[in-house]
Amino acid sequence: MHRPKKVALLVETSNAYARELLHGVRDWLREHGPWSLWLAEAGRGAAPPPWLRDWKGDGIIARIETPAIARAVAATGLPTVDVSAARLLHDLPWLETDDRAIAHTAAEHLRERGFRSFGYCGDARFNWSRWRGEAFATHLERHGFKCAIFSEPPVHRSRTTDWETELNSLAEWIAELPKPVGIFAGYDIRGVQVLEACRRLGVAVPDAVSVLGVDNDELLCDLADPPLSSVIPDVRRTGYEAAGLLDRMMNGEKLRGEGRLFAPQGVATRQSTDVVAVADKQVSAAVRYIREHACTGIGVADVLKAVPMSRRVLETRFRKLLGRSPHEQILNVKLDRVKRLLTETDLPLSAIAERTGFAHVEYLSVAFKRQTGINASDFRAGKRG
Repeated sequence: MHRPKKVALLVETSNAYARELLHGVRDWLREHGPWSLWLAEAGRGAAPPPWLRDWKGDGIIARIETPAIARAVAATGLPTVDVSAARLLHDLPWLETDDRAIAHTAAEHLRERGFRSFGYCGDARFNWSRWRGEAFATHLERHGFKCAIFSEPPVHRSRTTDWETELNSLAEWIAELPKPVGIFAGYDIRGVQVLEACRRLGVAVPDAVSVLGVDNDELLCDLADPPLSSVIPDVRRTGYEAAGLLDRMMNGEKLRGEGRLFAPQGVATRQSTDVVAVADKQVSAAVRYIREHACTGIGVADVLKAVPMSRRVLETRFRKLLGRSPHEQILNVKLDRVKRLLTETDLPLSAIAERTGFAHVEYLSVAFKRQTGINASDFRAGKRG
């Protein structure tokens, strides 16, 4: 009987994102057999575990986010898969959530609600946060919108910056933003801070400021006041694929520097973005109707029955206020649901088409590729074009 492979999981257990990575590894092991796992309880950026120096294992899955971890991992000479965006060891294969796709999802979620003023609030210490902010602003610029970027005070780059100092800086920034404004927070903890800063300012959420986070940490999001909407990265899939990749490497396959990114599953909408930020009450009602009924197969004619006006007026107001037609709005809502079903279920594309209001699977396929640039099957597999 072969002994199980010994695998070190150098992944912190202190946050929801990292725990989802570990859930993904667990899912792979349930399907393909056990490993002997070495996992130390740790926080983000913790020092390498002392046992790693003399450890006689077979492979490593690591969040390589500090030079100390990078040196310790490199010294082992073992097959390793990196699941961090820091990219401190460029020769290693790495898997990460797609920050560009996350930012685009966030931008479209806020645009769909009618916002024309936007802000991004991240954490400049981390690559993934900077990438999300850049992609968010670039995507909005392509559609004719500007994005205000929160600039942390210099002291923030030190880990000694206290919560109160950050809140004061955020409150000053938010106070200057034109309202209503949709703010994309680079991760959920930052989103919670933005909401607290709004509360201190007496700014209404979501009517004056709408806030969207990333990671969908359900505990944090539900503790927030109001509950925080959040982009759902496909972290579990990332951990699952990292385990499969490491298994191939431990079996002798040579993989160096290969990167793979995983698109988000969609947005978990909670009260912090549950708004239609347009003054036109008829357009607002039409957007809400589309949001609630798009996947039942409605068309623009159905929207006009629910919100009576001429088709020409509806088209004109939609393009002026939202930058898209009613038909495009319906299609976007349907495709968002398609993405969720592709990542959360094993339903065939024909069943997904039926559940999302597409009369023909061929039309779904064409519309999906036109919007995302990839086939639905590749999206489900986590590939990016």
